[in-house]
Amino acid sequence: VTEAHVWVDRAWGLQSELDAKKNDRMFVDSRPKESMTPPSHLDWDLWIGPAPMRPFHEVYFPGPNWYRWWDFGNGTMSDLGSHWNDLPYWALQLDAPKTVEAFGPPAHPEIAPASMSAEYHYGKRGELPPVKLTWHQGDRKPEIWKQGGIPQWKSGVLFVGSKGMLLSDYNKHALLPEDDFVDFQYPDPFIPDSPGHHAEWVAACLEGGTTGSPFSYAGPLTEANHLGNVAYRVGEKITWDPVNMKCVGCPQADPFIRRTPREGWSL
Repeated sequence: VTEAHVWVDRAWGLQSELDAKKNDRMFVDSRPKESMTPPSHLDWDLWIGPAPMRPFHEVYFPGPNWYRWWDFGNGTMSDLGSHWNDLPYWALQLDAPKTVEAFGPPAHPEIAPASMSAEYHYGKRGELPPVKLTWHQGDRKPEIWKQGGIPQWKSGVLFVGSKGMLLSDYNKHALLPEDDFVDFQYPDPFIPDSPGHHAEWVAACLEGGTTGSPFSYAGPLTEANHLGNVAYRVGEKITWDPVNMKCVGCPQADPFIRRTPREGWSL
């Protein structure tokens, strides 16, 4: 496998008023100038946390309203990236990307885009060849999807190999071209069923074991997701140095990698 695609149709972020209506989302294209009184059950100062303080407004709360704001949620990529990029990251034994380049409308200073794509290039991992992974969100789709070359699932993961393609989501999969795999013998299931995130976490706390998605795995995966947003916000291809947590030769990316927390929230 030297190429993979991930796409999700969810459109949380900056979009036209017409698209927001079509996608059943609240339309907002700038930070509100007026303030509102927070609900009595909400500690707004605590909810804001390390982000810069701003007055309460209904465009921020509850979810998914807050997802779209860079200060709070980093958009669809940081929400669904960890769910959908997990499969190729796991199956292809990915680590830190070499380079990342993003494509989409001009970056808004405060609101993540509803639609964008990000192209990741990974080097060799042992005997595995270099691979290109492309993330698509909102109305962005792989070219082969747009041309009808694969089933047009709303969200999915496509692995492109030397002998065919594997299309998958959370409930189904397909080997393509189908005629080439009519007699394919599937292996017996070998991945144990999970008791659930909460049960895994409690068991690890009490018994000292590990979870199905420990920090050693989830951390680098989430880091890669955020780099898609970093590349999008700086508007150029970035070369990633995972040891020093820096984009090589791109100081304008620094504020998007580490930010100064609000007073009282430093770690």
